[in-house]
Amino acid sequence: MNNLTISGDRFVDQSGRTVMLRGVNLGGSSKVPAQPNGATFNREGFFDHKAVSFVGRPFPLQEADEHFKRLKSWGFNFLRFLITWEAIEHAGPGQYDEQYLDYLTRVAKKAGEYGFNLFIDPHEDVWSRFTGGDGAPGWTLELAGFDLHNLHASGAAFVHCMHGDPYPRMLWPTNNSKLAAASMFTLFFGGRDFAPNLKVDGKSIQDYLQEHYFNAIRQVAMRLRGMPQVIGYDTLNEPSHGWIGCKDLVRDAGVLTLFESPTVLQAMAMGEGIPQDVDYWKLGLTGLYRKGKRRVNPTGIRAWRIGRNCIWRAEGVWDIDRTGKPVVLKGDHFVIHDGKTVDFARDYMAPFVDGFIRTIRAVDPQAVIFIEDEPDRSPRVNKLVQLKPLVNAAHWYDILTLLSKRYLNALTIDMITRKLVIGKQNVDRVFAHQLSEIKSASQSMGDIPTLLGEFGIPFDMHAKRAYQTGDYRFQTMALDRSYRAVEANLLDSTLWNYTADNSNLRGDLWNDEDFSIFSPDQRKDPASLYSGGRALAAFLRPYPRFTAGTPTLLSFDYRSGRMRFEYLGHAKGGDTELFIPSFQYANGIKVELSDGSYEYERENQRLVHHPMRVCNEHTIIIKRK
Repeated sequence: MNNLTISGDRFVDQSGRTVMLRGVNLGGSSKVPAQPNGATFNREGFFDHKAVSFVGRPFPLQEADEHFKRLKSWGFNFLRFLITWEAIEHAGPGQYDEQYLDYLTRVAKKAGEYGFNLFIDPHEDVWSRFTGGDGAPGWTLELAGFDLHNLHASGAAFVHCMHGDPYPRMLWPTNNSKLAAASMFTLFFGGRDFAPNLKVDGKSIQDYLQEHYFNAIRQVAMRLRGMPQVIGYDTLNEPSHGWIGCKDLVRDAGVLTLFESPTVLQAMAMGEGIPQDVDYWKLGLTGLYRKGKRRVNPTGIRAWRIGRNCIWRAEGVWDIDRTGKPVVLKGDHFVIHDGKTVDFARDYMAPFVDGFIRTIRAVDPQAVIFIEDEPDRSPRVNKLVQLKPLVNAAHWYDILTLLSKRYLNALTIDMITRKLVIGKQNVDRVFAHQLSEIKSASQSMGDIPTLLGEFGIPFDMHAKRAYQTGDYRFQTMALDRSYRAVEANLLDSTLWNYTADNSNLRGDLWNDEDFSIFSPDQRKDPASLYSGGRALAAFLRPYPRFTAGTPTLLSFDYRSGRMRFEYLGHAKGGDTELFIPSFQYANGIKVELSDGSYEYERENQRLVHHPMRVCNEHTIIIKRK
């Protein structure tokens, strides 16, 4: 039996108390191999993709006690545990890395010994390391006909180690609109419909890829079933629709236009070695703006392997006219199938989620499935409510801070309206509203729980100034602002991220991202569990771990140390337990209660409230002494 179960839209423990999941993603460098060094800046051994090992991600087994002890002392009780398809099946189709699976099993067991619950996140970003992200094995691209060595040079992907330093800030998401990743996601979700002539071992490439993905994660479920701390599995981190639903192949350049942004037709043409002048975009304070054009693939390198044709040209989507100009032949290829307008969520995402759930539940019938959709979207698979228990595991970020790597206390972009928001209070309201919309989407899916799968801030903001000065005030304010929005909605959450081998120079070892709340480079006192932490005041926050009833309000001011928590007690009664971080209350606490009594255990950072009456509203206020 799992340590946690679901009751309505809440997680509960075995006594029926509401559990607030205050978690973290473990870890950022799990996206890349440990052997050889897979950090994305490192080109050495990059293309030897079948002979890698992820044993040691998120950290070597001998370091597990240190990291779990630190995370526990910091108040976290939940982990979004990152794995990748590549880590399991890098050597080739059906060849599973048993050493990695052994290692993963031992780390999950150790997490349980420290009282953590966790769910497994099969992580991917923009398909694969070889398309500028992480996740899928290299052989998946080779099956489709791509030459991994030529993806960057042809403009089919932007790859850190092929470009070199410095890596352009937050460029990696644009790979979803480039030839390699866009093609792979289209094939993975809709290859049967959009590339019917592409088969592997007599199967549609869609069926082949999905079956191998499902079976890879099934290997993990077979190892971890029966561990009560492993409560479930994520479907797939931040999937993309590829080109499914694209209506204008001549003008459409994707959701995020940043730096070189080819249209669909230009992407296909560049893959065939035809140079293109593409729009070049930059990010300003008021948003993205076009800055002219740039020549891409000027030397005419093909993205496809020798003897392999462009998939989309072979399917008759486009061709080259007599003048040598690329032209669209089937403009509605990704929009109409069998005479009907396609819908990505209904026709492709929902069947994928259904297949994933059935595969995992065949191994672990009690597994909770955490569903994701594309970035900035809540899951759109409402018809799967009969397959509960499900959780909406959508992501959310302070988008302007994310893209600019600056803290602007009175400025942001409303991701719902796409408009600029000015004023500190207005920013706070917009953030709280954005998260309330995610929570509302969970209600439309059948009143399921919401767990914010990712949120966080770049610690290398303001040109890494904090690493020289030790002053993390801007990072603290930025992360606190996000946490206040989370608490305003009483959300369960897993912060992005904890990277055991983070460094000031290379961040989380992936595309120069630096989101880790811990870094060995900040650790000055190895004997202190706080040493190495970044912006501790923002995430070391008091919160209700177990509530004998329903939480109704949670707020915390890290400057004053004042926390207010309100809850409605249930008929069963019982005690409510709060995490009270000693870091915030070095001189002790003052407690104000609406009723009842309390016990405070400073050494365990724990306060227990014994309410006087059940079925009443209760208030707990904590202040610094």
